Amino acid sequence: QVQLVESGGGLVQAGGSLRLSCAASGRSFSTYAMGWFRQAPGKEREFVAHSSKGGGGTAYADSVKGRFTLSRDNAKNTVYLQMNSLKPEDTAVYYCAATNRIAFSTSRRAYDYWGQGTQVTVSS
Repeated sequence: QVQLVESGGGLVQAGGSLRLSCAASGRSFSTYAMGWFRQAPGKEREFVAHSSKGGGGTAYADSVKGRFTLSRDNAKNTVYLQMNSLKPEDTAVYYCAATNRIAFSTSRRAYDYWGQGTQVTVSS
């Protein structure tokens, strides 16, 4: 069982930056693939970025590639999402997710554990 707690959301102007954190409880954090997803009002939850088991690789949605960076600190059981050059269309609730069933996935259905979400609002 893994519990995830996100933090770091807030209100920022377009072009600004935020860093989200996701702290995980439980053991064997390095054996989990970690993902970030987001959900805007009236839209489905969509993939943003993921880190494969052990942190061997990362991948990003095309919409955030070059602006967002996912990193993980296995010693601190924490994964981060550095968001730069934010745009109003990045406004959403951001969720951290974990799974140890597979090495990595862009599908929300592959993730078994979810945080409560943190709101990111980007003003124009």
